[in-house]
Amino acid sequence: MTVTRWLVIALAAAVLGSADPSRPVEVTAVARDGRINVSCVLAGVRLDELDEPIRAGLTTSITFDADLRRPLWWFDRTMASASVVASVRHDTLTGRYQLTRTIDGRTDDTLVTNDAGAARKFLAGFARLALFSTADLQPNVEYLVLVKVRTRPRVAWSFWPWESGAVSGSARFTFIP
Repeated sequence: MTVTRWLVIALAAAVLGSADPSRPVEVTAVARDGRINVSCVLAGVRLDELDEPIRAGLTTSITFDADLRRPLWWFDRTMASASVVASVRHDTLTGRYQLTRTIDGRTDDTLVTNDAGAARKFLAGFARLALFSTADLQPNVEYLVLVKVRTRPRVAWSFWPWESGAVSGSARFTFIP
């Protein structure tokens, strides 16, 4: 085979491999009212491995690191970054769960509940958080929001064999003011 044929095969494999519809992280992004609202759900991820550390009373968190990027040919230019951390701490004496969500270190939401299912749902994602501004975006240009997800304490998730246990998802949108 010629070098050109190998390059075509490698490029096709890379494109087809990145178009996996069964992504464990579902991301949506909508530009509205001068902000980019991002939603993220751990769709294909089972959180059962986190039950043991939560029941033991350890503060358990899932970090969503989001980047706003402008795709430029082969490279993406990162325009802004944000970090959303969802934490749960189980009080073993009262049986209550203390839930906290922070955005870039600032507390966004807190909740106390007795429901383990509500705690699990709180950890599994967020909806319509205004993470970025549209001030620096150009009209009619495509942008990408990439979200990488990781846990603390780390658990050995067999379907996350790359980058220190992190998985990612992305959403593309065209900015129309």
